Amino acid sequence: MRKILIIGGTRFFGKRLVERLQQDSANDVTILTRGETSDPFGDRVQRIHADRFQRSELAQAVGDTLWDIIYDNICYSPDEADQASRIFDGKTKRYILTSSLSVYDSSEEALTEDIFDPETYPIHYGGRNDFTYQEGKRLAEAVFMQQATFPVAAVRFPIVLGTDDYTRRLHFHIEHVRNVLPIGIPNPEAHISFIRSDEAADFLYWLGCSSTVTGPFNACSDGTVRIKDILTMIEAETEKQAIIQTQTEDEHMSPFGIEQSWYMNTNKAQSEGYKFLILKDWLPELVRSLNKTYEE
Repeated sequence: MRKILIIGGTRFFGKRLVERLQQDSANDVTILTRGETSDPFGDRVQRIHADRFQRSELAQAVGDTLWDIIYDNICYSPDEADQASRIFDGKTKRYILTSSLSVYDSSEEALTEDIFDPETYPIHYGGRNDFTYQEGKRLAEAVFMQQATFPVAAVRFPIVLGTDDYTRRLHFHIEHVRNVLPIGIPNPEAHISFIRSDEAADFLYWLGCSSTVTGPFNACSDGTVRIKDILTMIEAETEKQAIIQTQTEDEHMSPFGIEQSWYMNTNKAQSEGYKFLILKDWLPELVRSLNKTYEE
């Protein structure tokens, strides 16, 4: 029986990870939650109630429990990584950190893991409000990779999409096209990576339960898409024309509004045996599905 703790398992791909783990009877799943977000798991999972951002509260809640795998989906700063490294010292066989494409600067070339090396990145400490999202994720990786006594793998996800996306980033574009509102996109030709929420969960499952690899791993669907191609898909479904502007008021700026291409190479994960979905196979269907919710 694998004893698994998930920090951040009550919504989006964290919730899907719990569902994926429950498909295997060998997994004994516990979620760490503040109790503020309901979940549908009933007595199928155990729960530890604590705020992961409060060190003493987290330490007291987890106690001396030993874990086979810990998934950390909500670590945003070096202080949080340092706390986890200390609290779980000697208490886990494997730690999976959810990181981000944001550790990389944008580039016209596909981004590979060696472009950002957490093993050599200088560490300085602070909380999530002391850094940009990019720097917080870089430093969190650096702390784990340089200081943790247990094996760590860091998953660098791009923007995660799905019908269950509570941030509603793809919804934003559909709503703007449907309502004939301007969309601020600095570079419609820019290429970007995505991953679907269930695919993100499946990759986390594979990395924790079917692999022993450590270090950083890019994880995204195969292929890229231009921002303007996403809007073309939406135009086809809504039968309305997108109003694209390079600059608008902040409320109309696209969550995908990058100035330069920003996408990843996944050869490292694929060489270990993981096969990703093909982006062009599922993105049009997701657009179609979300648009139908407005029609209904």
